[in-house]
Amino acid sequence: MTSAPSSILDAEEYVEQAFLYKTLAERIISGEPVQDLLFQIREEILATTKLPMAIDFISSELNHTGVMASAMRKLPHYFNPFQTYLISEAESDTGRFDLRTALAILEKDAAGKAESRSPVATFFFQFESLCRNSLQYDYGLTAMADDPVYDESWKKWILEMRRKVGTVALADLVYVHSEHYLHQQTRMGHESVEVAEPLLFGSREGKIALANRRKDALFFFSALQRQLKYPPVPRVEKTEDSAELIPRLQRMLERIEVRVKLLEEEQRDKGIDLSKFYQKPD
Repeated sequence: MTSAPSSILDAEEYVEQAFLYKTLAERIISGEPVQDLLFQIREEILATTKLPMAIDFISSELNHTGVMASAMRKLPHYFNPFQTYLISEAESDTGRFDLRTALAILEKDAAGKAESRSPVATFFFQFESLCRNSLQYDYGLTAMADDPVYDESWKKWILEMRRKVGTVALADLVYVHSEHYLHQQTRMGHESVEVAEPLLFGSREGKIALANRRKDALFFFSALQRQLKYPPVPRVEKTEDSAELIPRLQRMLERIEVRVKLLEEEQRDKGIDLSKFYQKPD
């Protein structure tokens, strides 16, 4: 299967994606296998969209590998890299990023794309998602840059920003790439104003960034949400430890089951049947 770049989907696709993430997050607490939950939700999805076919592929991959991220990675024309990255982090055995939190973030992200949310609002939402959940900036920002909501100017800036995070504050990066910075330099009488290209943020974002320099980035996000009504990142309420462990243990058992089946096949005379893992040509 050849990979295709991500592209903007129709609004109805994002609406159904948001419904999938929301419903799966609500039902996963029951401890039922994810494959069964996907089968149930598939019947509720609008049949005129491509999501039912994507769910079928994810369910098949779950049966073979026990994870969803690998299936989403093989459907880059439908699931963008940021979506795949969040699910892969949630499915990591060593990470502490909860799957329900990832699904809640993906729900809001898909709902925003259904409403044609601006690249600026999408950027702040996605970057705050990385900050609040202590995810890796290197991989996270790379995945963000490949989100089709961003044009080439945005993609280039995000990749450059990836190398500066940790040494330069977010508020500083936003301020120098805003219209407010240009206005400030002009007002102070600077004849030759050096504008940092590209100019991605408006005057109000730049003003809020200037007011939040040398402060915690979370204060910056909070101010943007208060002043400009940008969407906040959802935070899933903590449940009892036993309830949190059920989905993680369920995924671990599914992977163990797949490995045991492979070992059983290897013990037979025929060895492991690799044909099930072959990719069908386009």
